[in-house]
Amino acid sequence: MRIDKFISNTGFGSRKEVKSLLKAGAVKINDITVKSPQTHVDIEKDVVTLYGEEIIYREYIYLMMNKPPGVISATEDKYDETVIDLLDEEFQHFEPFPVGRLDKDTEGLLLLTNDGQLAHKLLSPKKKVPKKYFVRINTLMTNEMVTEVQRGIELDDGYLTMPGDLEILESGNEGFITIMEGKFHQIKRMFIALGSKVTYLKRVEMAGMKLDENLELGEYRELTEDELEYIRTT
Repeated sequence: MRIDKFISNTGFGSRKEVKSLLKAGAVKINDITVKSPQTHVDIEKDVVTLYGEEIIYREYIYLMMNKPPGVISATEDKYDETVIDLLDEEFQHFEPFPVGRLDKDTEGLLLLTNDGQLAHKLLSPKKKVPKKYFVRINTLMTNEMVTEVQRGIELDDGYLTMPGDLEILESGNEGFITIMEGKFHQIKRMFIALGSKVTYLKRVEMAGMKLDENLELGEYRELTEDELEYIRTT
């Protein structure tokens, strides 16, 4: 790997800024000063330092975000703010992407990473990764709705959803719904098929990983080692 990419990927600036660091003689590989951005570094064997401090290389990042409403789950958009826009530059340079998506007006747990293999695993319908949402609708929920969700619901395009789970809360019009898929507007379309309309939706859990209640809307943090290990083995 080129030394400029190595340093940039660890969060120490853009390629242009890294070139300035190299030119200033701030970078060493195995105690030898290097100034060419094209210098090769072996990430398994070489020790790279910046102003005498060792740089630990990171290839992947894993972030948990409490997605706010009004922000879209995309890497870029011409008109709307994206979840990537909410990240600090130190994370943006890793070029992360949302794992799946939440509708523009939906809140809650969203995982962002640049690990394509893990993302594919979590999104594959074959893996049947559970996604749990808090949902509020404009009518009272019924036991018939619970049964229909468990059976699978035929959507407006004829698609039959996988069996899910609906837990009705005391309020009567609120509950927790768990699905194994992520079709476009799936939960909203499921309730439309049941004769109701979703008025509020928030994802609270994915692959057994729960949303950190300390995260305010729009805030995010890196996954803990335990959380990362858990979703890797799910």
